[in-house]
Amino acid sequence: MSDNDGKKTLGVRGGPRAGNVKQSFSHGRTKNVVVETKRKRVVVPKPGAAKSGGSGNPALGDPSKRPAGISDAEMERRLKALQAAKAREVEEAAQRAAEEKAREEERERRRAEAEAKEREEREREEALKAKQEEEERKAREAEEAAKRAAAEAAAAASAPAAEDKAARKPKEKEAPAPVARGPRGKEREAEQDRSGRGKGRDDGRRSGKLTLNQALSGGEGGRQKSMAAMKRKQERARQKAMGSQEREKIVRDVQVPETIVVSELANRMAERVADVVKALMKMGMMVTQNQPIDADTAELIVEEFGHRIQRVSDADVEDVIAGVEDSEADLQSRPPVITIMGHVDHGKTSLLDSIRNANVTAGEAGGITQHIGAYQVKTESGAVLTFLDTPGHAAFTSMRSRGAQVTDIVVLVVAADDSVMPQTIEAINHSKAAGVPMIVAINKCDKPAADPMKVRTELLQHEVVVEAMSGEVQDVEVSAKTGKGLDELLEAIALQAEILELKANPDRAAEGAVIEAQLDVGRGPVATVLVQKGTLRQGDIFVVGEQWGKVRALVDDKGERVAEAGPSVPVEVLGLNGTPEAGDVLNVVETEAQAREIAEYRSNLAKEKRAAAGAATTLEQLMQKAKDDKNVAELPILVKADVQGSAEAIVQAMEKIGNDEVRVRVLHYGVGAITDTDVGLAEASGAPIMGFNVRANASARNTANQKGVEIRYYSVIYDLVDDVKAAASGLLSNEIRENFIGYAEIKEVFKVSGVGKVAGCIVTEGVARRSAGVRLLRDNVVIHEGTLKTLKRFKDEVKEVQSGQECGMAFENYDDVRQGDVIEIFEREEVERQLT
Repeated sequence: MSDNDGKKTLGVRGGPRAGNVKQSFSHGRTKNVVVETKRKRVVVPKPGAAKSGGSGNPALGDPSKRPAGISDAEMERRLKALQAAKAREVEEAAQRAAEEKAREEERERRRAEAEAKEREEREREEALKAKQEEEERKAREAEEAAKRAAAEAAAAASAPAAEDKAARKPKEKEAPAPVARGPRGKEREAEQDRSGRGKGRDDGRRSGKLTLNQALSGGEGGRQKSMAAMKRKQERARQKAMGSQEREKIVRDVQVPETIVVSELANRMAERVADVVKALMKMGMMVTQNQPIDADTAELIVEEFGHRIQRVSDADVEDVIAGVEDSEADLQSRPPVITIMGHVDHGKTSLLDSIRNANVTAGEAGGITQHIGAYQVKTESGAVLTFLDTPGHAAFTSMRSRGAQVTDIVVLVVAADDSVMPQTIEAINHSKAAGVPMIVAINKCDKPAADPMKVRTELLQHEVVVEAMSGEVQDVEVSAKTGKGLDELLEAIALQAEILELKANPDRAAEGAVIEAQLDVGRGPVATVLVQKGTLRQGDIFVVGEQWGKVRALVDDKGERVAEAGPSVPVEVLGLNGTPEAGDVLNVVETEAQAREIAEYRSNLAKEKRAAAGAATTLEQLMQKAKDDKNVAELPILVKADVQGSAEAIVQAMEKIGNDEVRVRVLHYGVGAITDTDVGLAEASGAPIMGFNVRANASARNTANQKGVEIRYYSVIYDLVDDVKAAASGLLSNEIRENFIGYAEIKEVFKVSGVGKVAGCIVTEGVARRSAGVRLLRDNVVIHEGTLKTLKRFKDEVKEVQSGQECGMAFENYDDVRQGDVIEIFEREEVERQLT
């Protein structure tokens, strides 16, 4: 833009101003430019413009002044959007203002709280300070009173002597020359006379006082003392002035184990550690506070310090779980625990299925129970029963024994078609050994071959007399398949439980028995526990065998989590630090330290027992054992199972396999999946790994494939035992059998040059073969056993000679043959042996 005179001007929007602006350029060049200020043009619509525009809305403005292509509707939409945005801004501003106000109020509130708190702290500190000053003032007053009393007593005692001394002095020395004093000096002297304080006593009186300067400086060049030390000093001075005696020493009962650390001994005696160390050094023992000493030395120290000693042993750690007898008033009735026992395949689990209306058998491999199952059943009458289902296979002897020990009633299941079998007899013996009452359930009565009377009769041979035979043992004919007799069985159980009057105290620390234990991949070590006394709750700290833990969760037989489990309730317990042994007892204790200490003690005790059992007592026994092992072939195996009971049963079955020549050696057994550690052990010992209801993890599988370790999986214990038997049989040496094939009698003996003596024989029985073995019999006594060097028929060498024919025989490396001797011809064959 240019001005009228032709100069360039710069337009600036603003007020009506004009002026010069100096512009600077590079190389020092400048230029003056005239600046003109322009006003912003404001468009004011003409009257009637909205009408002429053809729009019905005056807010839309003049259509001629709008940008091209914008309709009335678009303009109206834009205006609405603008209004909404303005309204939104107003709301946001109001909201921001409200929030700011709330924040300001919160800051004010916090500031007020902080000021109130600070004021309270200040008041508390002032109160404490005032209390402390009051105590110090009282202590000072008491000390001053005591010193004043002591000074007066001393003054009274020295008064006569002072009077005599004064009488002997010259008169000129009796009174000193008067000294001119000012009014202040006279007042001070008069005050001293009134208070009775002289110059000599003033120093003594002030020496016991504690000034702020003395407390802070601690004396001239001396060690600084704390306020507590000064208070103790004042207390000692006060007690000395008042003539009080020292406090009487407290005699304590000090528990001393077999070894104890010096500092711990000092703590138990409530003595200083330095004093105990000093006493030990006087006895010639140069020890520190962290060194252990034996019980005898500790006893000398305890007696020297005037305390009483109580000797305790390591086993005393278990005293915290000593059984406490419950009073009759605390006892409440509890459900009975019933164990189902009997021979394999006699229908124990099926009978329990019928009672529970569930199908457990389908879940067991091969239809054989291989774990102890624990279930609670509520009958139609409302009674609650706890059932334990035990395996009937021969390998699970220990499981049946364990079931009999924790039970109240045994239900002996006998198949009506099979009658009494080996495991039936074993179950009877377990029941009698545990002293548990028995109910006989004669199962499979729906079969055509069923003979319940035969079962009753055969039970008589084992001293089980049922009610039908005029005995006391209840017997019920049932059928798990049709449901026959189940109500009568439950009635019999209820009657027996009523006779037993089963009671327990639920309001005490829980105690229970581990029925089964396993290592779950997702949940860790899990123990199936049957609570016998008390109530087990979530969060309880317990010790079980060599393991301990804190109850993380309780799971009932239906798989649901519960908060607690009372007497006779079976639950799965989670939260153990390791897998316990089946049959271990669970006890709840108060603290983790107690549980850890008891578990550690039991673990060490078990290690010592195992070491003692494995060690030979004498060198001769060691040598004999080595000699015996040398003559016996061993089949090493590793066993991993899903639960502790199954692993235990497999190991017991393996111990029974073998004879004097071959035996099975279980190198290691455990619970849980097969791991790299198991594969490494198997490779080092050349043993296969037997997995029972478990599998190897991916890493272990790859390692086993690389190292050539065989892993076998089983789900039925029959198959595992049979395979191990077959493998062990392969280690047996083949049996050598002799088959007699003929006899020959020597008729004449000839001497042949280059050959030696040749016997002319006739085959009297069977056949004579060149390849067979021969024995020379003289008067039916074996003279020689060996092989034939030659067998001739006339002058020809032949392979065999039939009965009734003559032949010539010469023995290998033997010539002492005589006329009339008998030659026994036999063949040997090897026969493979099998373990029975």
